[in-house]
Amino acid sequence: MNAATAVKAVMSDAELAVHIFVQWPSSFGGIVLRGDGPARDEMVAFAKDAIGKFGSVAKIPSNVDTERLLGGLDVTATLSTGQSVMRAGLLDSAAGGVVILPMAERVATNVAAHISQAMDGGDVAAILLDDSAEPDDAPPAVLTERVAFYTDISALRSFRADMPFAKPLALADVQPLNDEQLYAIAATSAALGIGSVRALLFANNTARAHAALNGRNHPNDDDIAAAVRLVLAPRATQMPQSERPPPPEPENDQPQDNEPYDSDKDRKIEDIDLEDILLDAAAAAIPKHILDQIDGATKRGGKGPAGRSGQKQKSARRGRPMGSRPGVPGNGKRLSLIDSLRAAAPWQNIRRQSAAADDARIIHIRKSDLRVRHYEQRTESLTIFAVDASGSSALSRLAEAKGAVEMMLAQAYVKRSQVALIAFRQSAAEILLPPTRSLTRARRALAALPGGGGTPLAAGLMAAQQLAEAAQRAGQTPTIAILTDGKGNVASDGTANRAVAMEEAHQASHRIAALGLNCIVIDISPRPRDEAAELAAALNGRYLPLPQAQSAAMVAAIESLNAQ
Repeated sequence: MNAATAVKAVMSDAELAVHIFVQWPSSFGGIVLRGDGPARDEMVAFAKDAIGKFGSVAKIPSNVDTERLLGGLDVTATLSTGQSVMRAGLLDSAAGGVVILPMAERVATNVAAHISQAMDGGDVAAILLDDSAEPDDAPPAVLTERVAFYTDISALRSFRADMPFAKPLALADVQPLNDEQLYAIAATSAALGIGSVRALLFANNTARAHAALNGRNHPNDDDIAAAVRLVLAPRATQMPQSERPPPPEPENDQPQDNEPYDSDKDRKIEDIDLEDILLDAAAAAIPKHILDQIDGATKRGGKGPAGRSGQKQKSARRGRPMGSRPGVPGNGKRLSLIDSLRAAAPWQNIRRQSAAADDARIIHIRKSDLRVRHYEQRTESLTIFAVDASGSSALSRLAEAKGAVEMMLAQAYVKRSQVALIAFRQSAAEILLPPTRSLTRARRALAALPGGGGTPLAAGLMAAQQLAEAAQRAGQTPTIAILTDGKGNVASDGTANRAVAMEEAHQASHRIAALGLNCIVIDISPRPRDEAAELAAALNGRYLPLPQAQSAAMVAAIESLNAQ
């Protein structure tokens, strides 16, 4: 058993990544530790201990503001001295060392941008603690792009802090990879669907670091395979597909005495290409949550994760803090006292000198100094299901529509979403379920979903439009999901007239499209129909044939609209 095999036998890839990172943090940018538990606590404590011997370590809360992160004016000292006094930020205090970012998946965009800028300058490396519960959740890409290792330690029960290595070499003493090794890494990266050049650089450094830990100054195939497992596999966006042609059949039935037998069964290990070895290593090392994402992206047509809440909007009262701006409090705007004092502090000496002799004020505040708080919050989303319950469609898999409603309501509290249900049949449309988060109430309404009669398609569309406009006025983000075969045959006056009914339906569709609402037409006919596709086009919406989708696919398609 060689040294690399012995190391792998006693140490997981996650533990190996931590040991490589703490040896050379500036060469690898950082590491993501996904999952919670004692093992992660042990890893963080080990990293703080090891890195603290030669650099500083700072913990950055996920809700840190820009002033605390970057430093700025010390308000107390400035007001007492009358002169500008600056204080260092968390990034300054960690210069040359490492920052630890708990709940990295929740970090604000501006904070992530500042940290990534410091990482680009080589000022800090980062340990990102990922507590995501869903496969699609992750720290901001601007940070994960700049760290070498992304490890899932959710199944790890303990961490081995003592290194089962001989005395490691210095990274500078390890020879660069040769052309064949570089080509194999690049080909593996392409096969995994990785488009980042940083990943190739990290893989190169990791191979050399793995060789250094094992006392080798020339990286071998084991070192390259370790780099693929640690760096490339967690970044995979597709499963690798081998495109190599099968070996040619020998001309003779039996091999010559001086020629090796070249069948797949008896192929020598030396004859296997390094690229094939790396592809096998990568496929085996792709984490489960990455496999789930790849599988989900394939089913969604490669459109990426779905399942978001409503649109973002600015707010003066609640939501994620977005700093302060000049303004006067009132009409719901709240004064930011510290920011107002910070704006006034540099002017205190000048204002005291120009003040009247009997002015006993300690702090001189002007209207231009006032700052008010600003917040950003996601609006609540409302999905309006307009279901064709007529005779032509009532028996065509309406159970899937009921399942989609129930699935969305099961996550309503988490995603700040509501669901409404409209059924149109005979001569009118009826709101069976007003906007609600109540799963019990929805189940009662779904159980009583009527069926049979004509298809007043225009009435269903108009009812959905009215509900959507009311939701917009209430500050919600509405999405209309229409389950129909697209064939209307009842006009708005209740008469059976297919031509008039279809004309009214298209007019209603154009009115909805003019409002810019998110819409999806789910064709519930046994076979996809042109009428439903034309309805989706008139709505400027998406078309989904139900024979290709179950309830889960419906939910994914609807939520992908909310994420746009």
